[in-house]
Amino acid sequence: MRKFSKLLSLSVLLSVSLFASDDVVIEFEKNRVSSNPNIKVNDIKINTKKELPLAGWNGYILDVEANIQGKDIKVKDILFSDGKFIALELLDAKTGKSLKDLMTPNLTANYYNKSKLIAGNHEAKDKIVIFSDPLCPFCMDYVPEVIKHVNKNSDSIALYYYHFPLLGLHPAAAPLSKLIEVARHKGIKDAELKAYKIDWEPHFSSKSTDEKKILEAFNKEFKTDIKLEEITSKEINEILQKDILMGEDVMVQGTPTIFINGVKDTTREKYETLGKK
Repeated sequence: MRKFSKLLSLSVLLSVSLFASDDVVIEFEKNRVSSNPNIKVNDIKINTKKELPLAGWNGYILDVEANIQGKDIKVKDILFSDGKFIALELLDAKTGKSLKDLMTPNLTANYYNKSKLIAGNHEAKDKIVIFSDPLCPFCMDYVPEVIKHVNKNSDSIALYYYHFPLLGLHPAAAPLSKLIEVARHKGIKDAELKAYKIDWEPHFSSKSTDEKKILEAFNKEFKTDIKLEEITSKEINEILQKDILMGEDVMVQGTPTIFINGVKDTTREKYETLGKK
């Protein structure tokens, strides 16, 4: 009985220690973010806690709500802790890869929205979700290859596409993404694939913010007559913003980011194994 009591006490202490370490992580993040005088922290919560392949260490995805100079924002951050030490980054010494890749949340069924299906069979068991920027140089080669593979195995794979323009790098990607969305709404088949195969550089720079110029180039290449008010409409802007938010919710930071059956594929190569007998 005494032995059981002792084990119970140790269990309680361990439980308290684990919760305490979580509180330490939250407090550390609060102090770290608040060190910027322009930021006021409203709330910080643990979204996900994952055990790492590193003895005693856990990864934390934190939901941070703050106010920056009068504007409320919600962002996610990643920290690592063993209960005693906290790290902003952990790298695998052998591969050089960041353990942050292990912290990406898996996708929920919400990401398999039929309206986002651009190739394949919505009822297929194998599902691919891709977040991409149509002016990202790597995406320009990669996305058509993924679409091509899915089209070859259209009965057994579903491919869902989300706009994720990297506005800091390619401001022109935002209006281009909206134009692709408008084209889809107008029934233009394979709008994404066509947009990725066009060399836009002769028409406009990826740094361009001239929506009229981008619109003219799109209409010329697609032989459409889309109006400026169509890409500035509330509906299209909301679709783009929702896509971006859905990417941010699963820690998408760069493009292309691809998920295979709900799990992020950092190799970007696993799609090639799908559909093969």
